[in-house]
Amino acid sequence: MYFLSGWPKRLLCPLGSPAEAPFHVQSDPQRTFFAVLASARLSIWYSRPSVLIVTYKESAKSSSQFGSYKQAEWKPDSTMIAVSTANGYILFFHITSTRGDKYLYEPVYPKGSPQMKGTPHFKEEQCAPALTLEMKKILDLQAPIMSLQSVLEDLLVATSDGLLHLIHWEGMTNGRKAINLCTVPFSVDLQSSRAGSFLGFADVHIRDMEYCATLDGFAVVFNDGKVGFITPVSSRFTAEQLHGVWPQDVIDGTCVAVNNKYRLMAFGCASGSVQVYTIDNTTGAMLLSHKLELTAKQYPDIWNKTGAVKLVKWSPDNSVVIVTWEYGGLSLWSVFGAQLICTLGGDFAYRSDGTKKDPLKINSMSWGAEGYHLWVISGFGSQNTEIESEPKSIVKQPGILLFQFIKSALTVNPCMSNQEQVLLQGEDRLYLNCGEASQTQNPRSSSGLSKPSREKSSFTDEGFESQGLSTLLGHRHWHVVQISSTYLESNWPIRFSAIDKLGQNIAVVGKFGFAHYSLLTKKWKLFGNITQEQNMIVTGGLAWWNDFIVLACYNISDRQEELRVYLRTSNLDNAFAHVTKAQAETLLLSVFRDMVIVFRADCSICLYSIERKADGPNTTAGIQVLQEVSMSRYIPHPFLVVSVTLTSVSTENGITLKMPQQARDAESIMLNLAGQLIMLQRDRSGPQIREKDSNPNQRKLLPFCPPVVLAQSVENVWTTCRASKQKRHLLEALWLSCGGAGMKVWLPLFPRDHRKPHSFLSQRIMLPFHINIYPLAVLFEDALVLGAVNDTLLYDCLYTRNSAREQLEVLFPFCVVERTSQIYLHHILRQLLVRNLGEQALLLAQSCSALPYFPHVLELMLHEVLEEEATSREPIPDPLLPTVAKFITEFPLFLQTVVHCARKTEYALWNYLFAAVGNPKDLFEECLMAQDLDTAASYLIILQNMEVPAVSRQHATLLFNTALEQGKWDLCRHMIRFLKAIGSGESETPPSTPTAQEPSSSGGFEFFRNRSISLSQSAENVPASKFSLQKTLSMPSGPSGKRWSKDSDCAENMYIDMMLWRHARRLLEEVRLKDLGCFAAQLGFELISWLCKERARAARVDNFVIALKRLHKDFLWPLPIIPASSISSPFKNGKFRTGEQLLKSQPADPFLNLEIDPGISNVQRSQSWLSNIGPTHHEVDTASSHGPQMQDAFLSPLSNRGDECSIGSATDLTESSSMVDGDWTVVDENFSTLSLTQSELEHISMELASKGPHKSQVQLRYLLHIFMEAGCLDWCIVIGLILRESSIINQILVIIQTTEVDGEMLQNIKTGLHAVDRWASADCPGYKPFLNIIKPQLQKLSEITEEQVQPEAFQPITVGKTPEQTSPRAEESRGSSGHGSIPQGEVGGGSVVSRKEENTTRAEEEEPFQDGTYDCSVS
Repeated sequence: MYFLSGWPKRLLCPLGSPAEAPFHVQSDPQRTFFAVLASARLSIWYSRPSVLIVTYKESAKSSSQFGSYKQAEWKPDSTMIAVSTANGYILFFHITSTRGDKYLYEPVYPKGSPQMKGTPHFKEEQCAPALTLEMKKILDLQAPIMSLQSVLEDLLVATSDGLLHLIHWEGMTNGRKAINLCTVPFSVDLQSSRAGSFLGFADVHIRDMEYCATLDGFAVVFNDGKVGFITPVSSRFTAEQLHGVWPQDVIDGTCVAVNNKYRLMAFGCASGSVQVYTIDNTTGAMLLSHKLELTAKQYPDIWNKTGAVKLVKWSPDNSVVIVTWEYGGLSLWSVFGAQLICTLGGDFAYRSDGTKKDPLKINSMSWGAEGYHLWVISGFGSQNTEIESEPKSIVKQPGILLFQFIKSALTVNPCMSNQEQVLLQGEDRLYLNCGEASQTQNPRSSSGLSKPSREKSSFTDEGFESQGLSTLLGHRHWHVVQISSTYLESNWPIRFSAIDKLGQNIAVVGKFGFAHYSLLTKKWKLFGNITQEQNMIVTGGLAWWNDFIVLACYNISDRQEELRVYLRTSNLDNAFAHVTKAQAETLLLSVFRDMVIVFRADCSICLYSIERKADGPNTTAGIQVLQEVSMSRYIPHPFLVVSVTLTSVSTENGITLKMPQQARDAESIMLNLAGQLIMLQRDRSGPQIREKDSNPNQRKLLPFCPPVVLAQSVENVWTTCRASKQKRHLLEALWLSCGGAGMKVWLPLFPRDHRKPHSFLSQRIMLPFHINIYPLAVLFEDALVLGAVNDTLLYDCLYTRNSAREQLEVLFPFCVVERTSQIYLHHILRQLLVRNLGEQALLLAQSCSALPYFPHVLELMLHEVLEEEATSREPIPDPLLPTVAKFITEFPLFLQTVVHCARKTEYALWNYLFAAVGNPKDLFEECLMAQDLDTAASYLIILQNMEVPAVSRQHATLLFNTALEQGKWDLCRHMIRFLKAIGSGESETPPSTPTAQEPSSSGGFEFFRNRSISLSQSAENVPASKFSLQKTLSMPSGPSGKRWSKDSDCAENMYIDMMLWRHARRLLEEVRLKDLGCFAAQLGFELISWLCKERARAARVDNFVIALKRLHKDFLWPLPIIPASSISSPFKNGKFRTGEQLLKSQPADPFLNLEIDPGISNVQRSQSWLSNIGPTHHEVDTASSHGPQMQDAFLSPLSNRGDECSIGSATDLTESSSMVDGDWTVVDENFSTLSLTQSELEHISMELASKGPHKSQVQLRYLLHIFMEAGCLDWCIVIGLILRESSIINQILVIIQTTEVDGEMLQNIKTGLHAVDRWASADCPGYKPFLNIIKPQLQKLSEITEEQVQPEAFQPITVGKTPEQTSPRAEESRGSSGHGSIPQGEVGGGSVVSRKEENTTRAEEEEPFQDGTYDCSVS
């Protein structure tokens, strides 16, 4: 509603003695001038600019006679001021303007500036006038004066002797006698006997009073704390004609303020609260409307220590009230008690270092024009002077503080309530919550994306009807529009503002005329003819209709009330306006679809139709009167009507089912009469005119029924004219803001599936609900309320010097206004469930289930009901939680909702929650059945806290197995941690979340480059995203892998290992090698040691053909095809030549010497070569740089048949690998220099056609390396067949010859290869050429199988052995001499180098052509 902005300003008064400090400020009725009183001087200040104009100083002699000044009151026309003094005198001052053209302050413009000196009213508007003050009359009332009040043409004075004087402004009593309060009868209401009880004691007098024009009486506070309301029974103002009413329960009143628009009397009390009373229309009794009081919950340390209420002041537009207390502090409340600001807490009360500040004490305050400023005279002046020692301290210099406010456009222009935008107006700027299209993604907003936002596209169907959520909620910052200074100069202050439906155009109204602004072009449009602007005063607000601005104004030159429509796109000129004359002054105006509704000063409502007309080149809008409705019977005073709106809301929903087009009509008028919401519905009881027989305007002319009161204490009303079948509940509802009572919604109830509604069921229901923000707009379909809230920033740390202790920047925080929003759907659903309207709640919830925050809505509802009921001290007779739980089960999000709610609730309430929603074990199983593993994991944490460890282990095992099956690796890693925590006796606490971040694993199946890095790490510390288990090179790897270094003997680890082994066994049996690789890499499973054990069992290949087919499918590897040309020559020539040219293009030396160099350098070189084959990440060179330290690891001998395979090499590599799917690029500068012949190119393209993706190739080679290490030669054969590399088969043969290999495995390989051969002949001839190439090896294999040769024991690598091993065929030796590299990690010592050479020979030839470039640098 109203929000503080920035720091207050300080106006310095002329220096004088501390005794002359000002203590009272009073604005004139127009709020242009302010009278400021000191003990013996009267000053007049001007509002804009805020300057002192004139001061009257009393002489010492007369000052001692009159006593010090006390209070001032202005005459309604601002020509006189009455000042009361301590000794019972009233001094009447005349204010006269000095003769001629002289002004105190005038604006000075540079030469040639476009400012128009010749404009009408120029001087009055822009110059501070020069005034003189003259004392004309002195009246002695012979008793101290307690209160002065201007009443119409008279001055009402209350004195301490219990008399009321009615004095004429000329200073005469006109023969009227003073009224003695003892003779005025008082009663509880006006219906009781005429002679009420009199004030029964002598010394009673009025302490404070204020006149209420709309109630025609005075609200009074007596010196004994009683309060009352005195009203003249007839027009004569004499003692006999006065009668008073009073409430029984107020006995500590201190001050009073009256709200004329809402007919409220706010009485400040000594207890610190403000009691707001209204008068009952029927009995005339005073009824308590509401209280304004600080709660212990919000202000625990101050709520009862504020002292008595000192001052209460309503704002000029009557929409907010400001309250201050004896001990200081300032608070701002809406009409019906919603607290907006309070300076007793937060940054107002505490410095940035946490110390408490003294609250600001206020002696007097007065609102400025339109409520943009609050003039405050603080209590600093005299009390605090002794604080500072400096003579020229700021504190000693008395001053006036100006607090600056920004207010909602709704306070003055209530027709804005059918918009979805929030529009705030300040003195010289506007704040919008909708930026234009280019502004929706504000770069500064990324930090404060406070609410869920949705893309605009979801609103495309409504097109121009509603703005997207992302625009209205996208970020915290306002779109600020500076009001045109040219317009402001002559038309300050801004009185009304309005924004169009799309949020792209704004119009503002100042003192005269109006101006509008486009957010798209960022330009203001003002009247071209200044005389036209200065000739119109907008009276009833303004509204947008499509591209037109509709406003009601008073034409000064014609003295005529008019309704005007201006087109936005044409020039701002009366020539382009459509003008309709009106009979009486328009007070309010609103637009509904194609209708304008106007409320006039004669209490009549007029409906107009508005339509677009094209008059040749000019487009105008035509307006016709449709209907007039007189409301004078129901409205006591036209000023009491706060807002008037046309809506499509009606009590009959049946109509909308029978005749759907009428749902869109203007069904009813909503009138807010001083906070009472009154509805006038169309009377459909008479004969209905059929649509086709009538002209289109006819059906709108149905008469209205008598008014019905819908609600009390209403501040704002929101409805929309949009309709939607999906969200009928929300779009056909009426939203009310009721101040301190929160919000209400008048919701339609629909029968399900268009069944006939029950006659006894109401068709609408009023549901109240509380929200934490002050509502400024409602997003109907999105079930959101938008608002704004004051936020504060402290800058006191910038001023550390002692002298600056009283700087305004130190005393006050800097105030900013933040955008805010709140979901309300859960409140409504809950209210419906409380009233047993579950079916309606379900319909409403289903219509909103697509909203992005719908899960949050269900969670909030469950959480709030749970908190209330589970923490209630008394037993709840009819608990709501079971109903809410049952309601949530209707939605697929039920399981998540329950578990999220439980996780955010304290453990003590869980039993109550799960008693209602069901056993967590059952819910866990439901999650597993629904394959929702993440939610199941959340339930596991609840089970762990509620059940014994055995139960949680059982469920964790279930979840672990399912997660393994589905490849949810993150979850698997968490489950390993969880199971371990249970096992090691930490079952009471949930497992700790991962913290350490290890840069150890990178994407894809990897070639191992960083073997030398020694990392030992236990599983708990491993982050979820990068879970790679690594061991030091020296650590022995047993079957269980000693995965947990902390307590490796724990049975729990064995238990986890068993599960992992079981899963690996299943994957192998189902020939899911790709899944096996991912599983091993992601969970750090020690594949090699496990394969060694399972070599003869699970790791056997039972059917080579099926395995081959499955691998082709899994790795997306194409089955080979027969080349068109002859089989042998391209293979031999192409391969040989390519290899040779590749060699030439490299520094050839190291490669040619490979076979004769000593072993160590052999290993080092191949290794450095290898380090460039892997992905070219930043750690490429680590391996080559670590070469020398790695020899031990390379050359450690393998034990003959032990389960421990290679100690430092292979196991290590397996674990440090990672197969997270990631892509690499391989860089090469040299291949561009190769020149290839035609036949070679053909051969290469052939090769590429029969290759799978590069990634699959890398993965297959990795698996080959693993199986080699583990000695699963049958799998190596299968992979060799897929890669179609005879070198692999060759290598396996060498191993079989040199090491002891199980006869059964050899037999298996032999039969498998025969089966493949048969299958190739029958189904896949593409394999035949390769099978022919490797025939010699196959024959050799069958010989070995038959002989069952026992080779000699394993020996470490020797240099001399290498050539021997790689020479079985010329073709292979060519390949092997080409390059020497293989994924790091060797089979056994004997064949290290040869395998390295063979294994990647082809890879190196072919990879470059796949991936573009290839970097072959050798260190």
